[in-house]
Amino acid sequence: MQVVILAGGLGTRLRPLTNRLPKVLVRVQGKPFLQYQLSWLARHGLRDVVLCVGHRAAQIQAFAKDGRAFGMRIAYAQEGRRLLGTAGALKHAAALLDERFCVLNGDSYLPINPMEPITYFLRRDLTALMVAFKNRGRYGRSNAKVRGGFVTLYTRQGRVPGLDTIDYGLRIFRKSVLRLIPSKTFCDMDTLYERLIARDALASYMVAEPFYEVGAPPGLARFERYVERTGLAR
Repeated sequence: MQVVILAGGLGTRLRPLTNRLPKVLVRVQGKPFLQYQLSWLARHGLRDVVLCVGHRAAQIQAFAKDGRAFGMRIAYAQEGRRLLGTAGALKHAAALLDERFCVLNGDSYLPINPMEPITYFLRRDLTALMVAFKNRGRYGRSNAKVRGGFVTLYTRQGRVPGLDTIDYGLRIFRKSVLRLIPSKTFCDMDTLYERLIARDALASYMVAEPFYEVGAPPGLARFERYVERTGLAR
């Protein structure tokens, strides 16, 4: 299955590391973070990638090129100077997208087999699926409520009673969901989730392993410890 990586963000929480680099190229144990993501995807047979890029896009393209060095095929959707948000970036990339595709956050490393939620999605012929983790506030603020295999509430605005689950950084969509995203304007994933939830169309797939998110210094340090402990950089 095709994988879209959202790599257009400004990386403001990682400054000064991102003063001259895009967030996905910040080094961890000597390697750009994006290299860990691409290696993880390739290990699981996911070799068709679309990188949604914006901020410092030329540096990302110079590093990943067409993907052959990583044993994969990489295409690029360039947002330009006006960033469109995480969902807006998908709409902008529509011409490159397959009928079904995964979407991975550009700052997430996920210690799971991604083929398991993909298989779940395909066997049930779902429209949209959010991989989720029973967080209970351990890794950032919980942002979702899941009942009966579907997400029933999603919000990142303040503390809401009953939220005990967090978006894992990976979701799977049918291309038809792009109809819910406005064209050429800013739209975040939150808005797309809300519209899918209103249609009872956002399924969930729960995983047990905590995720790694490098968008801020504490998360980056935690991932560095994981890489050192597991020998992932070798």
